[in-house]
Amino acid sequence: MTKKFVVGDIVQLKSGGPGMAVSDYDEERQRCRCQWFAGKKLEQGVFPTDSLEKVEQPSS
Repeated sequence: MTKKFVVGDIVQLKSGGPGMAVSDYDEERQRCRCQWFAGKKLEQGVFPTDSLEKVEQPSS
């Protein structure tokens, strides 16, 4: 079984919002701790994995 997300993935709520970096993934509880910037302030929150989708990064 492959992990849905890994630390460092950029994700977004399926309902929209800022891009967030996954800082911890709890596979057993199906939750991700994510971090993002609101202006200069670093914010964080825990979200159910079903509410998130991976954001595709443009290749360099």
